This record gives sequence, C-alpha cells and structure tokens, in this order.
Amino acid sequence: MGAQWKARHKEIAANAKGKIFGKLCKEITVAARGGADPDSNSRFAPRGRASQKASMPRETLERAIKKGAGLLDGGANLERLVYEGFAPHRVPVIVECLSDNINRTMSSMRVLFRKGQLGAEGSVSWDFSYVGMIEATPNSKDADAEVAAIEAGAQDFEPADEGATLFITDVTDLDAVCRAFACTWIHRDFRPAGLSPEKSCHAQQRCRARRSGSVS
Repeated sequence: MGAQWKARHKEIAANAKGKIFGKLCKEITVAARGGADPDSNSRFAPRGRASQKASMPRETLERAIKKGAGLLDGGANLERLVYEGFAPHRVPVIVECLSDNINRTMSSMRVLFRKGQLGAEGSVSWDFSYVGMIEATPNSKDADAEVAAIEAGAQDFEPADEGATLFITDVTDLDAVCRAFACTWIHRDFRPAGLSPEKSCHAQQRCRARRSGSVS
C-alpha cells in the first residue's frame, strides 16, 4: 500500500511539473522572437529566470528558444491573442492567451463570454494597465514587505496567498527588481506583463449595485 501511495505521489508531482514546463515553453517561445539576450529583451529575461527556478532541463529551454527564433522546422506557430469584454454584472475582463489556432480560440472565447459580453478591441483596456508582478516569500520572519519594496524599486505591493507578497513594478524595471530580491526573498512567480485594474470591485458588490440601479 505504501509503495502505491509513493508511486501516486510521484506521478502527481511529475504531472504538475510537466504543466509548468509546458506553460513556460510556450511563453519562452513567444518571448524569444525578440531575441534570447536578457539585456536586450525584457520579455525574455524573467521567463528565462523562471525556467531556471523551475529546474527546466537545458535542452528543453534551448529547444523553446530555437523554436521562437524560427531555427527549427515549422518555426514558432503560437500567436498572442487578447480578448476584451464583460463578465456578468458588467465586470470588465481581459483574456490573454497563446494559440496555434485562432478560429478555435475565438470559438472558445464566445463560449466563455456567453453569460457576459465579448467586446471589441479597446472596450475595457482603458481600465487596466500593464505592470510587472513578482510573487515572493521572505527568507526571514522579520522581513518587511514595505521596506523591501522601497529598497528594490517596486511601485507597490499587496498580500498574496500562503503568506506571500505580490510586488508590482514597471514592466521595464521587473528584471532589476527581481535581482534586488535575490538574496532576501524567494521568488514564487513572475508575471512580466500582468494586467492590473485601475480600480477593483468585488463581483458581489457589482451584483448588489446592479440590483440597486447604481451600475449601468
């Protein structure tokens, strides 16, 4: 029985790592179109760092880079697509995805937005801004997130799940802030171009507001 549980645990861990590698490979493939030099390609630098953190095999990383650079047969066939619209109760939503089949992805978006409204380009993007995001946990219990943000050059921070902190930076400063955190904080997640809403509103609040007639 014990051996079976161990085998099951290993299988779950392997599947989880495979999903992480798959996601990173897609992101690296697209980012590598602008070159694989971290100093000249700000989109590639944090993804390359994330691949090291995830212990991605060097061969896998190099294959993703070559595919993005068009050095392999077939080249890079993934496209970055952005869809805008509204969820129920007029909550603005932006969906970013990588796809090798635009028509199939468009069909999926129509299904996802069937209870809301799929909008045109620019319909809700004015309500968001692109920022760099770093989710990290401190090496020490005495670490102060506000002090860390100021010293590293982050613009803002907010609590995240499981005791982590989400640091928000300008996209161009993301790599520098990551390096500043290298010794005192453990990076859990990088989002080189995350979307941050200009204002937040809980869905239940929007629902109540809509019922009262204060939201159009």
